[in-house]
Amino acid sequence: MNPLLVVVAAIIALLNFRLLGGSRLIPIIRAAALQGALLALVAVLLRAGELAWGAAALAAGSAVIKGFVLPGLLLRALRQVEIRREVEPLVGYNLSLLLGAVALGLAAVLGARISPGVVAGGQLLGSVSLFTMATGLFLMISRRKAITQALGYLVFENGIYAFGISVAHDEPFLVELGVLLDLLVAVFVMGIIIFHIQRDFAHIDVDRLALLRERGAPAAGRGGEE
Repeated sequence: MNPLLVVVAAIIALLNFRLLGGSRLIPIIRAAALQGALLALVAVLLRAGELAWGAAALAAGSAVIKGFVLPGLLLRALRQVEIRREVEPLVGYNLSLLLGAVALGLAAVLGARISPGVVAGGQLLGSVSLFTMATGLFLMISRRKAITQALGYLVFENGIYAFGISVAHDEPFLVELGVLLDLLVAVFVMGIIIFHIQRDFAHIDVDRLALLRERGAPAAGRGGEE
């Protein structure tokens, strides 16, 4: 196994803990950006010596999209809404780190069973990818800020990408490019939505928006009766 691949996989896993334990939004967005760029490097390392020019170009494009374009959109949305920290998450940061450690252990067990290891280092990357998917899903359901949930979606897609390159020797690069384009559109639209939420309601806490909807429902019903 390539020693550099082991180091990069370890860094990706540590970045997941940074995402779980961080409250300041700019550093965790940058952590997700670094994670996306490292995944493009992993795709190259797994195919060292047999990487075609087309595959190398797509890996570079993936690094640009995951490492710069998508995080840049989130940082731009963050500047517009003028929010700097994730305050009072649904799950505290210490507990998030503890749950992350448990998820890493489970991912190591499941990764050894799910990943067939058709490429060198596939089982290691399979475990890291499952941990990354769990991290992204956890961020989406345990954080209050809409922008942090958008970040969780980005991290979740990073995990899907890592799992794909860990189990597929001849990866369908065109399908992967389609997923990246879909993700680009999704994060762009979410950035617009976050901006309008902040402009109209002066916050981006999704629990407050749910409360607003609950309060508005009876009023709408009374209006219909009148």
